[in-house]
Amino acid sequence: MLLCPFLHQIRKMDLEARTLPPNLKSSLLVKLREFKSDLNNFKTEVKRITSGQLNAAARDELLEAGMADTKTASADQRARLMMSTERLGRTTDRVKDSRRTMMETEEIGVSILQDLHGQRQSLLRAHETLHGVDDNIGKSKKILTDMTRRMNKNKWTIGAIIIALIAAIFIILYFKLTK
Repeated sequence: MLLCPFLHQIRKMDLEARTLPPNLKSSLLVKLREFKSDLNNFKTEVKRITSGQLNAAARDELLEAGMADTKTASADQRARLMMSTERLGRTTDRVKDSRRTMMETEEIGVSILQDLHGQRQSLLRAHETLHGVDDNIGKSKKILTDMTRRMNKNKWTIGAIIIALIAAIFIILYFKLTK
């Protein structure tokens, strides 16, 4: 039929408009409904005229009136059709621009996700290194504590030995001086 390509375009734009953000989507869907309504009106008018539902008098009346206004009516219809076609073209361009923007946004999102994944991996490696350093610090602390204990033990031992030697010297001197 003559109007089928327009119907196909309207369906295609309807599907594309539904994938757009809500602020663009609502205005485009309203325009598409208007186009669908106009197209359905044209379809019913064409069916009514071609089906022969008009009686002969009405047909003659239409033909007479149509002949007088044919040029103005066809010019008006052409103008409306051209205006509708232009609107469809602009809508299609907007949908294409929106789709391109969506694809660019998706690419940026994928890039950001890849960067975030790389940063996560770096943080996990740093976390593992930190745990290794923490374990080494714990071992070092234990070794230092053990060394401090041994050092204190050695100080007490040396102090006891010094006191014992001093006591032995005093006892030896006492016995040597008293005899």
